[in-house]
Amino acid sequence: MASIFTKIINREIPSSIFYEDEKFIAILDINPIRDGHILVIPKKEIDYIFDLDDHEYLELMSVSKKVALKLEEKLKGKVEFSRVAIIIEGLEISHVHVHLVPVHHTEGLVIGRVNKLSLEEVKKILLG
Repeated sequence: MASIFTKIINREIPSSIFYEDEKFIAILDINPIRDGHILVIPKKEIDYIFDLDDHEYLELMSVSKKVALKLEEKLKGKVEFSRVAIIIEGLEISHVHVHLVPVHHTEGLVIGRVNKLSLEEVKKILLG
């Protein structure tokens, strides 16, 4: 059975796309823990990150870095943050994905929502 991410990749479910190439898609998380929370997802449906072969794993990390740098550029001066944190937990959805979460050094990364902007405000900043 196709994961929810495969349905998003196939455009069966709408999403807010931040980045896309032939192998990956990055979307705004619909339940963000911080303003600008992005998911980086391989288009190839693989359940567990350590099931990726070495090349696929390195590609995922490379694309995640590229997306994180783009995210920093878009948020600079608009949202208070100092870094983009990376989370890979792989428990809720059986499809590899990376969470990129803007954080401020004084708050660390406490899981739980700390949003200050509406989803529409975040879309305007990140998606134009």
